[in-house]
Amino acid sequence: MTETNAIKLTRFGYRFGRGGVHSSRTMMLAELRALLSYVDKADAPKAEYLEAIQTVNCLGKRSGKTRVLTYRHLVELYTLDPSFVLFRALRFFWQRDTSGQPLLAALFAYSRDPIFRSSASIVLAYQEGATVAREVLEDFIDNQEHGRFSPATLKSTAQNINATWTQAGHLTGRARKVRTQALATPGAVAFALLLGYLAGQRGENLFSSEYMRLLDCSFNRAIELAEDASRRGWITLKRVGQVIEVVFPNLITAQEMEWLREQN
Repeated sequence: MTETNAIKLTRFGYRFGRGGVHSSRTMMLAELRALLSYVDKADAPKAEYLEAIQTVNCLGKRSGKTRVLTYRHLVELYTLDPSFVLFRALRFFWQRDTSGQPLLAALFAYSRDPIFRSSASIVLAYQEGATVAREVLEDFIDNQEHGRFSPATLKSTAQNINATWTQAGHLTGRARKVRTQALATPGAVAFALLLGYLAGQRGENLFSSEYMRLLDCSFNRAIELAEDASRRGWITLKRVGQVIEVVFPNLITAQEMEWLREQN
């Protein structure tokens, strides 16, 4: 992806560059669930999330410093800002597809955390039942930018990445991580389609995007789940023979559609 395209995608909530939360935390699924349950208004401004975490301490953190860091990490992963279509879409599907929440969080984290995003090429390549050794991820991270991280940081980053893939359903086990198949849902498929759409893909190509690969489901299964999402009114899917059209009338504003026209 060119630097210009990356900058354009940041208007929708994507994040690029170096680093990421996974050098110190996982995708924080438990904290995200608790926060979105406490701040239950889909259109709540970013300031309400700040107040909930730092003032009310809805996440039960022991110190002010921990609350500040938790808020910072959650913003870095999920924006917590309804001015971004990615966060509005997350809240839309989060409420309507509770079983899809782990994959929804993983898709969002993938779109914003470069370290976690790069690990997908390793983890998703494993066959179901294979052991995913932490050391493999350590070597992979180190090879991306040799010497950037200390051995201790490499180890903790690999552990955090493995924990996120476990929370998402791609791995099981504690000390020994085993590749499993994630459970795709209508909401997760719809969110993956939106991510691909905002990135410029259209038609059938939406079902083979990098975001769809995170769902561990076949093309036919993805079509079935997208049709389910369409029947529920979450997205609009039209299919005539080999021609597929997907649009998102409930999620993308007029301003964002204008950005997409400029982008394309």
